[in-house]
Amino acid sequence: MSEAASARDSSAGSSGPLVALDGVNKWFGELHVLQDINLAIDRGEVVVVIGPSGSGKSTLCRAINRLETIGEGEIRLDGKLLPAEGKELADLRADVGMVFQSFNLFAHKTVLDNVTLGPTTVRGQKSSDARTRAEQLLQRVGVADQANKYPAQLSGGQQQRVAIARALAMDPKVMLFDEPTSALDPEMIREVLDVMVDLAKGGMTMIVVTHEMGFARTAANRVIFMDEGRIVEEATPDEFFTNPKSDRAKDFLGKILKH
Repeated sequence: MSEAASARDSSAGSSGPLVALDGVNKWFGELHVLQDINLAIDRGEVVVVIGPSGSGKSTLCRAINRLETIGEGEIRLDGKLLPAEGKELADLRADVGMVFQSFNLFAHKTVLDNVTLGPTTVRGQKSSDARTRAEQLLQRVGVADQANKYPAQLSGGQQQRVAIARALAMDPKVMLFDEPTSALDPEMIREVLDVMVDLAKGGMTMIVVTHEMGFARTAANRVIFMDEGRIVEEATPDEFFTNPKSDRAKDFLGKILKH
């Protein structure tokens, strides 16, 4: 975590959880995709959200920075209620880094320009400062030698690591990862997970939707298991993987851990 992010955390307006969801419900038409979600995530905590397809994992992740609106309930970041729209929402999103399964890089900009764009346009950083920081972050995620290339010239794993650097360049308070390795070839998954493990060790608050059970076991402080829009179970990785409490989690793990 950068000095700027640490400073903002230390001057945070709330001593409570960094991310808090209270009674959150979401519908897509008749489909109740998030049902009475109550969840609190502390500073520096790594929470991995797992569950079958269609269980509401990605919707939960996207609701935290208002990419999905909610029907009922409240979501707070650092004690502040998520605004609905406008500049306040843009300011909040600057504090919430998001990494998607499809890298969402600007194809017409170089790697370096992709990483410096947010800090200069949203944070108001000087170009020289943003460039220095971007070069440091690209070094950190292992793609410094790709700085002057365009996204199409990179592998999927390299593009995803650039996307992580781009999110980190905003000095976010929390990082959201929505299945960040699901679009990658198997040999590229490890290089992205290694970067995420490094972030976790460095104290970054992270909410990670993933099918990578190895990452959940080694990097998470807490595992959230969702099914049919509900949080069915939450536990430490050791508790969850060795002694799941719910029949639904036992069935899920029984199927995926056999392969």
